[in-house]
Amino acid sequence: MYEQLKEMIERKFQVPLADIEPTATLEDLGLDSLDVVELALIIEKETGVRVTDDELVEAADLGSLANLVMSRIAPV
Repeated sequence: MYEQLKEMIERKFQVPLADIEPTATLEDLGLDSLDVVELALIIEKETGVRVTDDELVEAADLGSLANLVMSRIAPV
């Protein structure tokens, strides 16, 4: 899931792949509040997983965000 998130961020927000690491925060990557809302919509569209913009902001880093999305994909 991390690789998929990395690709989404690189493609949509033109963030260099070299800057996208599991420990990077959305703020580190230069995403503002409107970008976060857009990222939430992209995640839902591409994965079918609903994540709110608040949850994205609260995620400590991209690794945590990937884990959050994966936990919602995994069967309960």
